[in-house]
Parts: sequence; structure tokens; C-alpha cells
Amino acid sequence: MKKTVLPAIRTMKDLEKLTKTDYKVCVLLDMHIGHLKSVMDLLKKHGIEAYIHIDLIKGMAHDEFACEYIIQTYKPKGIVSTKTKVIQKAKSLNILTIFRVFIIDSQALNRSIQLIKKVQPDFVEVLPGVAHKIVKIVGEETATKVIAGGLIDEDREVQEAIDSGASYVTTSNRALW
Repeated sequence: MKKTVLPAIRTMKDLEKLTKTDYKVCVLLDMHIGHLKSVMDLLKKHGIEAYIHIDLIKGMAHDEFACEYIIQTYKPKGIVSTKTKVIQKAKSLNILTIFRVFIIDSQALNRSIQLIKKVQPDFVEVLPGVAHKIVKIVGEETATKVIAGGLIDEDREVQEAIDSGASYVTTSNRALW
């Protein structure tokens, strides 16, 4: 399981646990802009790279200008966003991108597929990650690597997502790291 889980860090306790593992990549969620420098410094000290979820940084706008600032200032491994303009900006700056989509019904699925084809991210994070059928459809329809995330609490669910074609699974459930 370990190689397919991408730890999603929400709290300082999550961060503390992560630094005691052998994971080398994570996703930063729910971060206050005032804490970002110290968190990134700590991760760097431990040889851990981070994808920063732009939409969830508190204290700044969630737009392409914030994306450019974050990339230039903190040099993350990549950017996560639900916004196409943010993904396009990150791609123009040659950084890895994770386009996060919420699939709640067939209309959301069709709209998401069109947006994925348009912005061509490196990865698509499909939420909820327990939606295995959607992970498979998005992967097949867009030829983009899929990350499954959301509501994943059991090893079985991680395996189901991987079996459905997900490249990775994001989870903040520390028991699965």
C-alpha cells in the first residue's frame, strides 16, 4: 500500500507524523499563509516534497497570481487546484499539476472530462476517491493519470482505487500511511 498513498497533511500532528515516516512526497491542505514557510522548511529538512493545494491556503486569493507567487517563493513539487486558470498558470511555469474534480453526478462527470481535456493536468484527483467507476472512466476518457481521494478510510478502499486505475490515493487517515 505504502507506495500508492500520498499523505494529505491538514494539521501539525499530521506533519509531525509524516516526518517520522519514509514518505518523500505529500499534499498540503488547509494551510495558513503565515505557516507555509516554516512548514516547507521543515519538509525540506526531512527531504519531503510537497504539492500545495492553492485553493485551501488561508490568507490569500485562490487565483493564478497566488499560484505564481507560491511557486516562485516556496518551490513546491506541484500545485493542486480545482481552478483551470490556476492549473494553466502552474503548467506555464513548468511545475507538476493536480486538477481536483468533484464528481457528484453524471453532469459533473461530463463537465470534468471536458475540463481535464482542456487543461491537460499531470494528474487528476477524483473525489470522492471511493467512486471507483469514475476513476476508471476519467482515466480511460482523458488518458490522464488519476489520483483518488476523499472518504478513503480502509486498506480495502485504497486497493479498490488502485485496481480501478488510480495511480495514487490521497488520504489524511494516518493509519493508512
